[in-house]
Amino acid sequence: MTVAVDAEITALMQCLQRQRNHVLGAVEGLSDEALRRPVLPSGWSCLGMLQHLTLSVERLYFRAVVAGDPEVIDMVGSQDSPWQVAPGLPAGDVLDCYRHEASLADAVIAASSADADLVWWPFPEGEWRLHNVRDVLLHVITETACHAGHLDAVRELIDGQQWLVNT
Repeated sequence: MTVAVDAEITALMQCLQRQRNHVLGAVEGLSDEALRRPVLPSGWSCLGMLQHLTLSVERLYFRAVVAGDPEVIDMVGSQDSPWQVAPGLPAGDVLDCYRHEASLADAVIAASSADADLVWWPFPEGEWRLHNVRDVLLHVITETACHAGHLDAVRELIDGQQWLVNT
């Protein structure tokens, strides 16, 4: 069965993919040690940021909030901090998991319309709320772009490299 994806969803998915590519480009070529090194006082590492984007952004918003996957919903709140990567977990596995979760998110997005209501919402009533798939896409694009900028700055602090889109 072929699912027709509307132009708005296509444009938002392309924008999100550019931000994902920016995230991956910002850490490309870093050694395992550099990927694990906390640079800022808050203590997160590049791998911690990637794991946060995987679990607390891509997985949470698309597979739980948009799709209502009960397995993913059951995991919310029961995980260790996504910002802390297990010392024995290979860096390549964290990167692969981010790519894999993005592909699962893309399948959820492609099967949705921009105006579709959300299946599940993890935050208490009265706090901020997203209302439809469009809101989620815009939120995840913003979150990913913000963290891509964090990774740019940390990369420059680690080895002086700059990952610039416009040169």
